[in-house]
Amino acid sequence: MGDRAISEIDGLHLLWWGRADSDYSRNRIVLKLLKLLGVRVSFFRPLFSRTGNIEAYLKRLTRPDMIWVPCFRQNDIRSASLQARKWNVPLVVDPLISAYEKEIFEKNKAPRDSLKAEKLRLWEQALFARADILVADTPAHGAFFQDTLGVDSQKIAVLYVGAETDLFTPQPMPPADAPFEVLFYGSYLALQGVDVIIEAAKKSSPNLQWVILGDGNLRASMEKQAQGTPNIRFEPWLPYKQLPERIARAHILLGIFGTTVKANLVIPNKMFQAMAVGRPVITRHSDAFKETLAGSNVIGWVSPGDADALAALVNRWMTTHPQDLAQRGRATRKLADDYFSMNKLAVMLENILTGAIQRNASFSLRVPL
Repeated sequence: MGDRAISEIDGLHLLWWGRADSDYSRNRIVLKLLKLLGVRVSFFRPLFSRTGNIEAYLKRLTRPDMIWVPCFRQNDIRSASLQARKWNVPLVVDPLISAYEKEIFEKNKAPRDSLKAEKLRLWEQALFARADILVADTPAHGAFFQDTLGVDSQKIAVLYVGAETDLFTPQPMPPADAPFEVLFYGSYLALQGVDVIIEAAKKSSPNLQWVILGDGNLRASMEKQAQGTPNIRFEPWLPYKQLPERIARAHILLGIFGTTVKANLVIPNKMFQAMAVGRPVITRHSDAFKETLAGSNVIGWVSPGDADALAALVNRWMTTHPQDLAQRGRATRKLADDYFSMNKLAVMLENILTGAIQRNASFSLRVPL
């Protein structure tokens, strides 16, 4: 990190605005990075998102150097932007996901060409336009914000999700002999493609144990799909701090395999965490990896929704070359260090903060009320 950038943000006072879960992994990592950069953080959790700026006035909040709206808090953006205008400080928004994308493309709450979908798109587009900097978790997601939600490309910056590498540390590989274990963990979202994993398990060697850990709305239907397949085991959620040890007991970790729009735009938490522990990872091809891992022969790549390809690749890694898994795991951890280390992420965040300061200073005209 260069001395010039550090001089601009070391000691900066950032106001974390919104009723967000500070213990959620994205927020935990951002807060750790801010601390690493010497940024002082204070928290404001308004009772009502729409009137947060009024509450800030009544509480006589101290003027910060910047306001940050954390992930999933679209409802807080308007009030935060009003206060940022009053104080003349930059506003950075880190949505992580698009509400329009989630409701229309993932949950199919309305047809894409419907009035309801367009109203949601325009609502979110207007909110995102209020930010000085809009943070995306991948360049592909940033392109979606630009192309679909009309965000100015100059306002989009990328900060990968990453993993807490003080918790997710390299672990020795289990013995390279049966029973081999393939692990997936998640919340059974459509983008994760748990149905693809189950079909792959059905086609795999009986010496391979497929473990699906977690919970979610689709779990019951997935358990029904897996009935009669003895090499599939379902496990309940673990406390977050126990995840590294659970990952370490597996030979291969699985990413996501869904065919949804979002599945093509994101790199999920589990991918970063598995890489940090040093486990071989298999996941779907997606645009989210174009600037980093795409083309690497260390990662196992399969086409979206392709259970046959997933089963074949797992079988090949496990039964044909099991002795190579430890070396592949070490190479996977090196990839994590090369692209997604906390120091790499700190530089990305440093650039976001300095960019927000410079943009705020350069533009006197703001988004209309």
